[in-house]
Amino acid sequence: MKRFLKEWGLLLSFLIVFGLLRLFVWFPVQVEGHSMDPTLANGEHLIVVKTASIKHFDIVVAAEGNKHIVKRVIGLPGDTITYENDMLSINGRKADETYLKQYKEKFAKDKLQKTYSYNPYFQELAAKSTAFTTDSQGSASFTIKVPKGRYLLLGDDRIVSKDSRQVGTFSKDKLVGEVKFRFWPLNAVRFISNK
Repeated sequence: MKRFLKEWGLLLSFLIVFGLLRLFVWFPVQVEGHSMDPTLANGEHLIVVKTASIKHFDIVVAAEGNKHIVKRVIGLPGDTITYENDMLSINGRKADETYLKQYKEKFAKDKLQKTYSYNPYFQELAAKSTAFTTDSQGSASFTIKVPKGRYLLLGDDRIVSKDSRQVGTFSKDKLVGEVKFRFWPLNAVRFISNK
């Protein structure tokens, strides 16, 4: 037994610690769809930390029905969120969504027609849209009051994302954790920030 522990003890200890961390602290998830383009792409693999505190603009994984979705936190419990022609205000204070800059510029240039050349339906949605961020009725000016205990989650590709604008806000127990790291594909490995 001593010989076994001497030879395999370190590996067993590592596996036990790894397993406990996997069970209680983190888990892997795969991005499905284009709602977080260009920040996160379809098919990328991420590490989600279950114990992180949730703040504005964090990218989180939420449970929706029997699947996990990846979205960005725009509104915290009790917030008043206002969009006026792609300008965000949180509780009356303007907030810069720098992660939207690339797609907002492309929307202003050609309504994302070149970007969405792989999907005619996305092109149609963008062509009809009055702004990059609209509400579920297509209005570019709207306000959402986030209820207590709930979170407003939006995808970064506002044209194609199905998010809180359609399905409503999410309760805290539906937020599984915060996305912290992208580990696949290898050429895109990096820590994920909320900027």
